Amino acid sequence: MTLPELDPCRCPLCGQPNACAMACGDQAATEPCWCTLVQFDAELLKQVPEAARNRACICQRCATTEPAVRT
Repeated sequence: MTLPELDPCRCPLCGQPNACAMACGDQAATEPCWCTLVQFDAELLKQVPEAARNRACICQRCATTEPAVRT
């Protein structure tokens, strides 16, 4: 079985665009990315697949939604 290619511009939890300026190489960004200004819940981080850890940013919606088990 082959794993799908990791896209650092997509949330590893929901697959939607993560709007991470750093991961997506937004050279025009003049302010820090939103993801550097929030603290991610430890339980949420545990849900990120091993292959995506430290390689793809969780999207703002997943990061700010009430904690829930994601499948």
